[in-house]
Amino acid sequence: MLQLENIKKSFRQPNGEVLPILDLPSFSVKAGEQVALIGDSGCGKTTLLHVIAGIIRPDSGRIILNNFELSKFSEALRDALRADHIGYIFQTFNLLPAFSALENVKLGMAFARKAVDHARARRLLERVGLGHRLHNKPRAMSVGEQQRVAVARALANQPSLILADEPTANVDSRNQQNIIELIRESCLEENISLVIVTHSMDVANQFGRVDRLPEINLAVSQARAMA
Repeated sequence: MLQLENIKKSFRQPNGEVLPILDLPSFSVKAGEQVALIGDSGCGKTTLLHVIAGIIRPDSGRIILNNFELSKFSEALRDALRADHIGYIFQTFNLLPAFSALENVKLGMAFARKAVDHARARRLLERVGLGHRLHNKPRAMSVGEQQRVAVARALANQPSLILADEPTANVDSRNQQNIIELIRESCLEENISLVIVTHSMDVANQFGRVDRLPEINLAVSQARAMA
């Protein structure tokens, strides 16, 4: 379903030096599989998700998603494929403050080729326990409720893959397990593959497959060996 081969990504620093961020020989996810990628800040977790999602292009390597070679696509085609095939749960939610919960979820549908499904948007919010909050705007909701809206929005277009970037980072400890269970159960119900990045072993331990990014990302392991 998802296959990465020889992915490399570097960024140029203000002093002109090139800083390698990713050097990933291989990474794959099967249809319906759930994977936790764990690592401390600076090991390339968010950059990897952005590369998989097509938000940024790798310097080299291949990204194959549902038989599409994403790494060959233009920015416009990557955006279109992301809208149709990938749901993204951001660490900071990225909800539009002027829009209600229902409007935020429907907006997530508006970028895909499918028609906006008003009934599905409502059902998703009911599934995440927000049937009574459909018309509330983010500022009138708790942090945990905002994260649930973000989960519903990621599911909106029935993607084949969901990418979750530290989805419990801004949620209190009482709600962390509930959010992870919600994401995992929702993906299981619709046979959606899931890749979640986290620095928390408490989160990672809820997954059957845990990959340690510093061990598979050669850019990190080589930098540590030279330090």
